[in-house]
Amino acid sequence: MTSTIERLRVKDFTVFSDLDLPLASGINVFAGENGAGKSHLLKAMYSVLSADQTPRDSLSATLGKQLAAKLVNVFRPESLGRLVRRRVGRGRAELDLKFSGDQQRVSFSFATNSQSEVNVEHRLSKPLTGTPVYLPTRELLTIYPGFVSLYERTSLEFEETWRDSCVLLGLPLSRGPRQERAKKLLAPLEDSLGGSVVEEGGRFYLKVPGGGKYEMPLVAEGMRKLAMLARLIANGTLFDSGFLFWDEPEANLNPRVLRHVARTISQLARSGVQVFVGTHSLYLMKELEILKRNEAGDFPPMQFVTLSPGEDGVRTTVGQYLEELEHLAILDESLAQSDRYLDAVTEA
Repeated sequence: MTSTIERLRVKDFTVFSDLDLPLASGINVFAGENGAGKSHLLKAMYSVLSADQTPRDSLSATLGKQLAAKLVNVFRPESLGRLVRRRVGRGRAELDLKFSGDQQRVSFSFATNSQSEVNVEHRLSKPLTGTPVYLPTRELLTIYPGFVSLYERTSLEFEETWRDSCVLLGLPLSRGPRQERAKKLLAPLEDSLGGSVVEEGGRFYLKVPGGGKYEMPLVAEGMRKLAMLARLIANGTLFDSGFLFWDEPEANLNPRVLRHVARTISQLARSGVQVFVGTHSLYLMKELEILKRNEAGDFPPMQFVTLSPGEDGVRTTVGQYLEELEHLAILDESLAQSDRYLDAVTEA
């Protein structure tokens, strides 16, 4: 079943008191200051999708146990109940994801004393089509060799998103017609990289035309993040369906490359991938809006969401354009810096 997340509701979950958020079927960009909960929303949605689709525990495990295990492995709290919003007395967190298509949903709750299982109220009657992918702020190509087997044999204090992404990076390349279609998505990324990503003997390399191949540790970190995305497109993980959760894609990338990132995000959404981005980059947000305005008839549905901490939890505003947003800290600080810069130049 091809579907997208239509609505997300969280109550008393981490920093959120009560959030009810409609979502765009194409691109959703979350912006806010540190601690506002951008990564938490991305991880919550990813945990639900990946737990229901590809359970890591035994086949006999219930969805309630799968969801609990995934939340703990992704967020890494000391116990499941630590994800309930902190306040005096006991509390109960609720999460509810509604999907398009057959109006299906996944909803569940858990209390502060919950350890290994959540209470499931609704679950999908059949699996979703497409793979959920979470790209963390750190690149993973340099730690890929042997990481998955090490993670599964020992107890490591790494988020399970790292393990999941490494598994997907190791999938074989697409062949035939799918390979030809993937080339269109890969073109701007490989132009920025200056080559293509290849895997040999369990290690990744950047293959440069006329320049041989470079081990990934020798490639700039920002380029390694792009290389991850290129590999996931090349092997068909991100292609014509699925969900991409990308935390701070702008990290270690210069503005010129961010233009290619914005275009790739729009192309992925156009091909059927629902994209969720958490960012501090006003430049990236502007690039996405520029593309939307210039390609109004063909651009996928997109919305910006600002998150702002308050005494009663996180406040949100939603808009299709930046001018519609309130409490956009990165814009306020950018304007304030411009004023300080002009004052400094004038006084000098």
